[in-house]
Amino acid sequence: MGKRAPSGPLAAFRARFLDVLASIYLYNEHRGYTALDRVLEAVRARCPDDAAFIAAIAKHRADERKHYVMFKRWFETQGKMPLAVDSTCGHIDRFIFKVFGCSIDELDTQGVIASADEFEQLCRVIMLTEQRGMRQVEILLKNPHILSDKVMTRIFRIVEKDEPDHWMPYESWLKANGRVTARWRERWADFWIHKSLMLVKLPALFLNRATPRMASWPDAED
Repeated sequence: MGKRAPSGPLAAFRARFLDVLASIYLYNEHRGYTALDRVLEAVRARCPDDAAFIAAIAKHRADERKHYVMFKRWFETQGKMPLAVDSTCGHIDRFIFKVFGCSIDELDTQGVIASADEFEQLCRVIMLTEQRGMRQVEILLKNPHILSDKVMTRIFRIVEKDEPDHWMPYESWLKANGRVTARWRERWADFWIHKSLMLVKLPALFLNRATPRMASWPDAED
């Protein structure tokens, strides 16, 4: 059961916190499932006979889409659009740039398909990102502002249930193929990306009341 919603200044803080958090999650879930289309392309090309791996990534993609729709509906019930956040709020965006030196949109899918090392790197980046996401959801489900909103609590319970399926297939593939599951530089990058988002980007977005809202839903052009 959700906790009783606060009132007064605490209610305003809670509303802003949920608004910012849901906007960031909506962006990341949309970014996730659209980017996974390209991951699926790479996996089908490199591992055409690994039906289980392909199916696991297809499920990952479907889950990300499902999560996006849940956050979208939350905003619809609030009667407002999400805040217009961008790739600076995306963990996977920043991780891909750190590792590959380009944005997700600029990532050379054919190059990843052709290179065993780059494909391995991509699997590790996704695995580490999803592991980070799982730990973050566990923290959020202890947050009183989340727990005071029954719908938001239910959304994060669903996300929590789905999360293990989002990193375990990549770890299993890496282990099965004798690949490194994580390099220390990648773990270090993941750590600092997370800290910069939590300690700098999220508070800045929370305080910036001039941040505009989206004019249309991200999936309008999918």
